[in-house]
This record gives sequence, structure tokens and C-alpha cells, in this order.
Amino acid sequence: MTRGPAAGKTVVLGVTGGIAAYKAVEVCRRLVDAGVHVVPVLTEDATRFVGEVTFSALASEPVQKSMWSEADPIPHTRLGQRADLVLVVPATARFLGCYANGISDGLLSATVLATRAPVMVCPAMHTEMWEHPAVQENLATLRRRQVLVVDPAQGRLAGGDVGAGRLADPDDIVAAALAVLGSVARGQDLAGRRVVVSAGGTREPIDPVRFISNRSSGKQGHAVAEAAATRGAEVVLVTTATRPAPAGIDVVKVETAAEMEAAMLEHSAAADIVVMAAAVADFRLKAPADTKLSKADGVPELVLEPTPDILAELGRRRRDGQVLVGFAAETHDMTSRAASKLRGKNLDFMVANDVSAQHVGFDHDTNAVTILGSDGTCREIPLTSKLEVAHAILDSVIVRLGGQRPGGGIRRAGASGGDDNSRRDS
Repeated sequence: MTRGPAAGKTVVLGVTGGIAAYKAVEVCRRLVDAGVHVVPVLTEDATRFVGEVTFSALASEPVQKSMWSEADPIPHTRLGQRADLVLVVPATARFLGCYANGISDGLLSATVLATRAPVMVCPAMHTEMWEHPAVQENLATLRRRQVLVVDPAQGRLAGGDVGAGRLADPDDIVAAALAVLGSVARGQDLAGRRVVVSAGGTREPIDPVRFISNRSSGKQGHAVAEAAATRGAEVVLVTTATRPAPAGIDVVKVETAAEMEAAMLEHSAAADIVVMAAAVADFRLKAPADTKLSKADGVPELVLEPTPDILAELGRRRRDGQVLVGFAAETHDMTSRAASKLRGKNLDFMVANDVSAQHVGFDHDTNAVTILGSDGTCREIPLTSKLEVAHAILDSVIVRLGGQRPGGGIRRAGASGGDDNSRRDS
């Protein structure tokens, strides 16, 4: 794994007593490969599933388990102070309950309460436990306190069951952790800046129960908002998505293209940086039905009209010094089509991705993009977490605002052409 800004940072890797604890071994190994100093902290229950020797051999230091150490009378405080990130893989329902309610019942729970570093939890449990209101309320509490959550996936569980609650893939966990460590390394380079981000796919009504939309989940736009906030920016997130946003972000909920246009034009006027990541529908009905359409009345004739081109309007209205970023989700001629939009809409950057590629774009936790600059630069970001993509975009924005050029992956863009009007948050 290529070493980046996370190299040399310290991660306290907490492992709790769940069957998914064996996957924490791979997380440990990959973090060490990335140059991270890993300090493993295991609960007593975790040792029922994984051995101490394994982590002691792979990590940067031997396993710690106990609050009671002759060498250090306050190990939880020392660990909390040393950490650049506390990462808990897996996080059981019991651990989440203790953490949310401020209960210290061991070294790991004491450490997360004692630290001022970012904390990331990766829940894993059976579907029935994951969906229990108490667990969800505890997670909501932690999210409000700015604890980072890597949600579990759908898949095969212990005992042969299939459902939600399976630990996220170790690759995704490591990518998310490295993105946070990158934020720590970058510091508060957006402090004092106002950032406006759009996210999600708009819904254009057909009748009171049906609508035209797209496959956008809003994950990439939300990741941009989160990354900007961790770097010190004041963030407004205009979104159609129902997914939670980190604490401290001003969220504006919208549904249609017209609502998104009104919100973006209002909030972007005073913004230093505008990132138009939303997937705005290209068409809407001229006259949506006031009542539900009935199959008994036959096939309806749907007459469409174009929606407003919000990004182009933002480009026309942009003030001096404002940095404007657009997104282009493509399935062919990606670079040339994105370059055409970059020029035609008066942008600083166009972020293009091929949504037909594997693990890229809509509803995935990962993305691979090409960042085209109006100065002719072209920076390729290989497949990584959407949070790390978000940081790469903001790195380029910092350059435009007068910071240092991001290292690696930059070439001059030579492609041109393309003429479509799509706006996409994948």
C-alpha cells in the first residue's frame, strides 16, 4: 500500500468480543503496511475469538488489555493522548451502549472516553441486534457527538443467516481510517472558509405517489461536506438524501430540482467554495397530476421539460475568488465530456467518474475519479473511499485558493469535446 499523509500517525485499534474480530487482524496489517503506528487494545471477550500473540506480532506494540498496569497507572489516559485516531473493529452492541452512555467498564471503553482524538466505530452484530431501537439510538447519540461510524454491510452472518450487520469490508474500514488520518495531517486548512455542498438525487413528481429520480445515494456529496467540516470549514449541505450528516454541518433538506436551485443560489452567494455534487434530474413533468394516476385510465402521456441547469447558473453568478466544483458521472467518453462541461459552465474543477466501472459511483462506498482543472491539470484518483476522494477534491481546491499543489497523479488535460448537460453525485 502506498504511504501517504497517514504515515507516522498513531491508531489505537480496539477489538471487542464479536465473531468478526478475526477481520481486525487484516485491518491491523493493512494499517501497518500504510506506515501507521498501531497500538492494539483487546477486551477480555475479544480474546475468546482472536489471540493476543497475533496482534502483538502484527501491530507496532504488544497488546494491551488491562486498566491495572504497574508500568502505567493511567493507561487509558496515555492511550487517549497518544492517539491520532481510535478505531474499534468490531464494535459490539455492548460496547456501543457503554460508549454512548459514558460507562467505563475496561481499558477500551475508558480510552474512548478519555481521548480527544477522532473515534471511529465499525459495528458488527446479528441483524436483530443491529435493528433494535436501543442500538440505533445509541448510534444516533454517538453520531451527534461526532463519532465516526462505518456502517455494517448486508451479507452472510454467523450461524448461516443473511442480513444487515455484517462487518464492513476491511478494505473499506482501512480506507476510511486513512482518510481520517489524512484529515489530521492536513489540519484546519479550511478554517474560516464557508463551503456549500449539494448531494443526492432529486425527485421530480409524476403524481402524489410517483416520481422521476436516479440512483444517487448522496454518499459522495455527504463525504465532501464531512471532509470540509473536519478541515475547519463552515459547511452548508443541501441534500435530498436521508443519511445522517456529521454534527456541526448546517443541513438543508430539499427534494426537487427547483428546491435545490433555490437553496444553492441562496447559500452559495456568500460561499468561498461551492461543490455541486448532487445528481439533479435532467427532466421533469410539465404538469404533474394532482391525484394518483390509475391504471384503469390507460397509459398516461408524460410530457417532459428540462430542469434548470443549476451548475451553469452558479457559474454565471460566481463572484471573484469563489471556487466552483462540478461533478460528471459518465458511462463513455468520460474525460472529453467532462472537459466540455468544465469549460461550458465556467468551473474551476470538474470531477468525473465512470459509473459503469466496478465499485465506482452510485451507492458504493468507494469511488475512482478524475479531477479536471480549468488550468489544464488532470489529477487521477484511483479506487478509494469516498471520504478520501472528498479530501483529494478539497486538496485541489486549496491549491486554487493559494495553498500547495497536491503531490502525485497530476498531468495536463488534453481531451476536449462532449456536450451533455448532466450533473451527478454518485
